[in-house]
Amino acid sequence: MNCKLYLLALAMGIMTFASSCKKDPGPGGTSTIHGKVRTYKYDNTATYLYTKYYSREEDVYIIYGTDHTSYDDHYKTSYDGSYEFKYLQKGTYKIFAYSTDTTGAAATGSVNALLPKTDISQTAEITGKNQTVEVPDIEIIKIEGQ
Repeated sequence: MNCKLYLLALAMGIMTFASSCKKDPGPGGTSTIHGKVRTYKYDNTATYLYTKYYSREEDVYIIYGTDHTSYDDHYKTSYDGSYEFKYLQKGTYKIFAYSTDTTGAAATGSVNALLPKTDISQTAEITGKNQTVEVPDIEIIKIEGQ
């Protein structure tokens, strides 16, 4: 009788331990998220588009899961605007870069040099092991002189 109880307790302990090993989104996996950042550069009135290009040396951030409010890791884009976050677990990820917030610029006719930044984000879902997920371009705005 004691042997049966011992085996039952052992089995329940193993099941409890196994179910508690569920991994959250983040590092430690075999999947990759990648994409590019594209910049739209405007004049100082934010009305004339000078140029658009894939951004090199731009900071891109990643948030693991949906319950975080601050970023978990960041990456500087390569010469062609590309970035890559490797070794990720299954889960949902938010990838973002900062853009000039031009809200209200059209009403005043000019852009304030102290315009705040806003995040431009994409969401990516990894559903299995060894996945490579491509994120649509993150498109940011920069104002001449900033």
